[in-house]
Amino acid sequence: MVNARFCSQHSKIPKVQVPFLLKSKIAAPSSNMAFLLDPLQYSFMLRALLASVIVGVLCAVMGTYVVLRGMAFLGDALAHAILPGVAIAYLLHGNLLVGALVAAIVIALSIGLFSKEGAIREDTAIGILFAAALSLGIALISTIKTYAVDLSHILFGNVLGVSSLDLWLTAGLGFLILLTVVMLYKPFLVISFDPVLAATMRLPAALLRNLMLILLALTVVVSLQTVGVGLAAAMLVTPAATAYLLTRRLISMMLISAALGALSSIIGLYLSYYINIVSGSAIVLTATAFFLIAFLFNPRQGLLRQRKTS
Repeated sequence: MVNARFCSQHSKIPKVQVPFLLKSKIAAPSSNMAFLLDPLQYSFMLRALLASVIVGVLCAVMGTYVVLRGMAFLGDALAHAILPGVAIAYLLHGNLLVGALVAAIVIALSIGLFSKEGAIREDTAIGILFAAALSLGIALISTIKTYAVDLSHILFGNVLGVSSLDLWLTAGLGFLILLTVVMLYKPFLVISFDPVLAATMRLPAALLRNLMLILLALTVVVSLQTVGVGLAAAMLVTPAATAYLLTRRLISMMLISAALGALSSIIGLYLSYYINIVSGSAIVLTATAFFLIAFLFNPRQGLLRQRKTS
């Protein structure tokens, strides 16, 4: 049975119209088919499902660079560093997504500027800017009397509230980010793992690093509607870390990570529908479950396999 409180909250949302011939074929579906098809009767669930899959794939692909370069802290920093942009946009009655986007890009470029030519280590720059941006965001949000209600969807996500415009925007930004990753796959590979070769090939390493930071910032902003600020870093790191346990080739890691991100999004959304929990949390917990399974049972270096062979 579908959670009654969940349905009552969305009882006024129109259902998807099913063609007569198709309806006749699924008039008496099995319990398994009913379990899969019932949520898809609602248009908001279809939009949420598409948005979740897009974000799951996007975060997973970009997360491979985060994991392999040891930049997990960067994802968390970018996720929280957008708070000043969100707060300023709210105070100015502007678009929160635009505010988040501007703040994320500013922070990403600032990290590249402060760590340029080894002036300070990149993780040090991240720590400084993360703390400063988060403090500024909290200071600005504290001036908003109703922030607990008005900005809760930024902090925790609200994938069930994705509109058609939000979906198109998510798809457009996601396509742009993935296209850039595909086109610059080899340069990104070289600057990430062989700086000496990058210098020999005279690649614009600083420009490419800044571009990668901007792509990560855009990815965090795109994921806000689905999992929110608090869980965006988890979707960047967890599917990619799971894929890392299964393969060491970058392209294979990206493909496995994308599949895990999409599957986690679908399963998590169904869980949120049937047991009435926050969608973003359900998605992240599902991704974490996949990581634990890979950690324990993967054929290469799973913990249980190591115990059996020892």
